[in-house]
Amino acid sequence: MFGLIALNVGTANAGWQYSGEYTYNPRAYDDGSRTTFSLRGGATFAWAKMQNDVGSVVSGYYANYDTGEVISAAQYEDCTNCNDFVYVGTGELGDVGLNKDLSGYSFTAGASIGFLFPDKPQWRVELGWDHFSKIDYNESPLFKGNMNLTSGETINVESGSAQSTVSSDIISVMAFYDFFEGFQKPLYKMIPYVGLGIGYADSETVLNLADPWGDLSSAGDLTNFGDNSTGIIQFYQSKTNSVNVAGLASLGFSYGLKEYLFLDIGARLAYIPRVKYVLTNSTDTRNMDLFSAKDLFYTNINVGVRFEF
Repeated sequence: MFGLIALNVGTANAGWQYSGEYTYNPRAYDDGSRTTFSLRGGATFAWAKMQNDVGSVVSGYYANYDTGEVISAAQYEDCTNCNDFVYVGTGELGDVGLNKDLSGYSFTAGASIGFLFPDKPQWRVELGWDHFSKIDYNESPLFKGNMNLTSGETINVESGSAQSTVSSDIISVMAFYDFFEGFQKPLYKMIPYVGLGIGYADSETVLNLADPWGDLSSAGDLTNFGDNSTGIIQFYQSKTNSVNVAGLASLGFSYGLKEYLFLDIGARLAYIPRVKYVLTNSTDTRNMDLFSAKDLFYTNINVGVRFEF
């Protein structure tokens, strides 16, 4: 009897046994998926080919064959010593190119929210917003080049003066690939990445046009876009928005400070097909394309932080 009691007690106290049921811990397996949030800012350089969009705006011109000087019909009417100038015909301003292309520096800022893919944390997708601050395009003369006249003459024309700005906002979806192995980004190491995306671009231009040579004021097509009471048109300030599909590319590296906090340094390229500079009347009920920035590129260097939860 004593032997049975001792056997039962020994069995009940076996060290490898425990009471209760097994509990599953979902945190025991980390598939690498995360929600991301990032902020960034930096400097940008913009470049675009400037294109004349005027069309058939017709002006008249006089020329001095001895000196080669050309003046507009409006200048000739106000000139007191222009006896040596003769009328050489009319020409279309749309035939003349713009003096210079757009180039300039400004600032950029942006924010993104996204996620890392389960079991493939090297891949992340982000919905982002980027703002490119105003870049000046100030040219006098605005138009400069050869013009063919109705008389058969070809003259070199300088026309118009512009003070203008362009700024852009882009909402984008971008896919990134981070170059590291495993399911968790290493800390205190540079992690290179590349990214590609597509976006919705809304660009605003503000245009102040002047007529220092007087030839624009003699063009009837332009009289609706300014005050002509003094004989020289005082053009109204014009604003317009251009909407485009934008393309984006990025490369850079991140540096892990904490498991959830990364320093991000990168370069981004944004491409916008065309941004218009448009003349409008005082009530914005009429407009006329004047010129445009074709193939606008923003190249920017950003510094930011990215949180991964």
